[in-house]
Amino acid sequence: MIKADYVKPDGRRLTLYTSGRPVRVDGPIPTPGDAVQATPQLRWHPLRGEWVMYAAHRQGRPFLPPPGYNPLAPTVDSENPTELPSGDYDMAVFQNRFPSLSLDAPTPADVQGVPVRAGVGSCEVVVFTQDPEATLAGLPTAQLRLLIDVWADRTTVLAQDDRIRSVLPFENRGVEVGVTLHHPHGQLYAYNHIPPVQEKTLANMRGYLQATGRPWLPDFVAQELQAGLRVVHDTTHALSVVPPFARYTYETWVMPKRAAAHLSDLTDAERDDFAATLHDALRRLDALFGVRMPYLMTVHQAPVDGEAYPEWPLHIELYPYLRAPGRMKYLAGTEQGAGEFANDAMPEQKAAELRALTTSGD
Repeated sequence: MIKADYVKPDGRRLTLYTSGRPVRVDGPIPTPGDAVQATPQLRWHPLRGEWVMYAAHRQGRPFLPPPGYNPLAPTVDSENPTELPSGDYDMAVFQNRFPSLSLDAPTPADVQGVPVRAGVGSCEVVVFTQDPEATLAGLPTAQLRLLIDVWADRTTVLAQDDRIRSVLPFENRGVEVGVTLHHPHGQLYAYNHIPPVQEKTLANMRGYLQATGRPWLPDFVAQELQAGLRVVHDTTHALSVVPPFARYTYETWVMPKRAAAHLSDLTDAERDDFAATLHDALRRLDALFGVRMPYLMTVHQAPVDGEAYPEWPLHIELYPYLRAPGRMKYLAGTEQGAGEFANDAMPEQKAAELRALTTSGD
């Protein structure tokens, strides 16, 4: 991986990546508009015991722009600049122009009876390819291998700021899950606290390690390989599985076979298998019904506060969405109101369906 760092005219950072050749930029570094005054804030939810983000400035962000203008495509007309320059590179990462969190977030006004603080953090956009019609599933496996490296690099860079405690790479794909730009891309959120999901995971995994003397993930991998019912794809260093506790139909987890805290902890061989297994999982979701499967993808890493986390189960979770009665899961009353999921399909059956699919290679 080779990268080159730049600063946009409005002061935001831009990093371009290739798989090994030099980065080439043709023309000036663009920006699609004036700098946005980001004023994110966090308010404490006393019943749920968690922070809620507010970012009213995001109301002005691009929303499904007309086909003639793609903010994530390379700039071809200097009169209509986008976020990216023309040139030779494979992936790009830049600071979100409309962030939900900002390292420069101002101190908000008090709200009576509710703790309030500045929404300190960072939000970055990860553009997977210059091709606006591509998908992660349709890209070569080598491009997903580069994505693993990019996620690892950005996590390491963001963690250098001692205010950042957790980094979450993710992708929302499809208007069904709220995507506002069709160009294949994901995001990175860097929080100045440990979010609720990661906090609960850490507590549970720490408890397992203390009770057994072993991290949970290798035990889970061994259990699933022995059962042979829910494993979808198996390689030397990684596998994908529909977990026996899946909350969504066709929910798929991609994981290394050993416990790791961060993507940067994986060896080159492990990253190769991790990328190939993720690629396989994405292609199977698209092959299910012959359409581009809308989904949420989240990459679960340990906190980045400099501490060691031997108990952490590094993994990726894929939550498919599709408007097909009886097939997909939407958050309804019991999920939203009680936090308890109801799944209408058995993980073993859905894993078998995914295994049976034929997918095309690179």
